Amino acid sequence: MRHETQVLVCPDCQRVHDLDLDTCASCGSIALICRLGEIECRSCGEVRLARDGEPLVTAGPAGSARMPGLAAEVEAALDRVLGRS
Repeated sequence: MRHETQVLVCPDCQRVHDLDLDTCASCGSIALICRLGEIECRSCGEVRLARDGEPLVTAGPAGSARMPGLAAEVEAALDRVLGRS
């Protein structure tokens, strides 16, 4: 996670310490995942709400955008799965 946005980092780059990644408040791990408006630490299991409790999604390689909420996230997923435009 970086600024509460989930990012993918290759294993070699994870070893670099200047990535400015978010860390768990409990254990300091960078192994965080964001799903349905919650951020969970994969190391210790601590769960907290993302900013405003809303899910975050990436909007491109350099930025992020906020969807209006869970209903919009579910609708977007259904559209993808069902091939709706």
